[in-house]
Amino acid sequence: MMPVDFTDKDISKLAKDMRARGEPFAIATVVRTLGATAAKPGAKALLNAQGVILQGWIGGGCVRNALAKATQRAMADGAPQLVSLHPQDLLDEKGITAGEDIEGVRFARNGCPSKGSMDIFVELVLPLPELRIYGDSLVAQSLAHLAAQFQWAVSHGTADTTAPALGEGDMRMIVVATQGKSDLDCLKAALNSDSSFIAFVGSRKKFAVLSERLVADGLPQETVAQIQAPAGLAIGAVTPDEIALSILAQLTSIRRHDQRHQGGDNE
Repeated sequence: MMPVDFTDKDISKLAKDMRARGEPFAIATVVRTLGATAAKPGAKALLNAQGVILQGWIGGGCVRNALAKATQRAMADGAPQLVSLHPQDLLDEKGITAGEDIEGVRFARNGCPSKGSMDIFVELVLPLPELRIYGDSLVAQSLAHLAAQFQWAVSHGTADTTAPALGEGDMRMIVVATQGKSDLDCLKAALNSDSSFIAFVGSRKKFAVLSERLVADGLPQETVAQIQAPAGLAIGAVTPDEIALSILAQLTSIRRHDQRHQGGDNE
């Protein structure tokens, strides 16, 4: 199909639908071309996690293999990719091997007869991280409201439910903000749920008592010790809104940790 068969509106609609379903995808954009190429700067395509083009147009089959690999690599690394395709003779001239990564640019061979060169930026669109909150306390309510404003998918857990298993690339963090109502049962439900972080809203003294009861009920000490208590950064929070803010700051720090360190320490 030719580029005129697709529009940015089509890509936008599909992207919105996939985002609503929580499906990871990538947007590939041609940012530079040299010589004869079918796609020109600005051409876009939407690809699924396997690197299959679902919408848009970015060139012929000789480009798609390199683009699929770049998308799969982006999904695995959780980071965008810049891939630069060149004909073999130009790679040889530059002394570059296909698959080599130089200063953040991954080079690939363009096997098209036209022998043009093309730079493509592959941008990830991953599902929003899930924040699962147990309890209906004022802190829980404030945290749910605040988190939704900072691109978290907020869900609510109960003592008798276990969160569904996470898909590849998904992230879930849990905050137990029951504050005296079914604390023990909700902590057990949280520990039985698939997550990367669990925090408890309460004092160290209170959690120490709950920890002993959890261990007495058969939970391994090392498992219980993974719960962060008290939840949140130490900012001197007093009100429910301030406590919620301190918790969200801690969750954000964990969420962004890998992104901050991908390029090394710039401080």
